Amino acid sequence: MDHLDGNALAGPLADYFSFDVTEARARCNGCGTVSEFARALVFTSPAGTVVRCGSCDHVLATLVEAGDRAWLGFSGVSALEVRRA
Repeated sequence: MDHLDGNALAGPLADYFSFDVTEARARCNGCGTVSEFARALVFTSPAGTVVRCGSCDHVLATLVEAGDRAWLGFSGVSALEVRRA
């Protein structure tokens, strides 16, 4: 089977990264709960933002912003459900 490089993802992923993330449902790696990101616990500090599961307090995601760059980590999410338009 032939393969393409990561540039082939630009079109398909653009649809999924232009949504309201608070409406997306995430599955927590810690407890398995599936819930909207809007129900998560969000802690902010000058160092960045930490998103924790509302059920078990497991870290779902992190966000660090500096100047014109941002680092997003979803290490605590095993799946993200997004509704298609």
